[in-house]
Amino acid sequence: MNQKKGFLIEKFKEFPITYSLIILNVFIFLVTTISPELTEEMFQLGGLNGFYVVLKGEIYRLFSSMFLHNDIMHISMNMLSIYMVGRVVERLFSTWIYLGIYFISGLFGSFAYIYLNPLDWAVGASGALFGIFGALAGFAFVQRKQMGREFIGFMQNFGVVLLINFFIGLIFPNIAISAHVGGLLAGVIGGVIVAKGLNYIWGYVLVSITILLVAYGYLETLYIS
Repeated sequence: MNQKKGFLIEKFKEFPITYSLIILNVFIFLVTTISPELTEEMFQLGGLNGFYVVLKGEIYRLFSSMFLHNDIMHISMNMLSIYMVGRVVERLFSTWIYLGIYFISGLFGSFAYIYLNPLDWAVGASGALFGIFGALAGFAFVQRKQMGREFIGFMQNFGVVLLINFFIGLIFPNIAISAHVGGLLAGVIGGVIVAKGLNYIWGYVLVSITILLVAYGYLETLYIS
């Protein structure tokens, strides 16, 4: 028993960010499934909705919605993807860069969704998840000469994972494709910048925050018009 416990602790220490994200998402999902009433209340309080985010100023929904999921299939596919891709990103990037790209991508995904669906509801970590997909792809593209043949294999595997997730988004209702695209683009840019040099990462963060603030102001016009 002690050996098994020690093994799990060592595995957790190896990829603490990835496993922490998975544990937190699963824990919140389990809490929301205690009763249908609690599920509805959690979604109403934490789900992404442009009206509440933009006009009511409930900015926290941009973050809380990343930790809510529709059903067992939704969270299973997202957590499997984080497990597969997150560990690679965590090995390549520092803790703060990993988390920075994760949440910045999630925010860009949320804003993209609000822009195209100003009155609809959405939940899920897909924007952030596609962000780390994109970061890994951007990083690999810049480093493709150093990777050699490994780059081709990587891009093939990456393409398969990406297509599966887009396919899931088309099949299941309430999956925000716009959030996928927004998060993916933000992640690709972050990955390219990391590969070019860590000195540029703060520029990426500052520019991203500036764009998000400007976009937030612009989104108000969607409701005024």
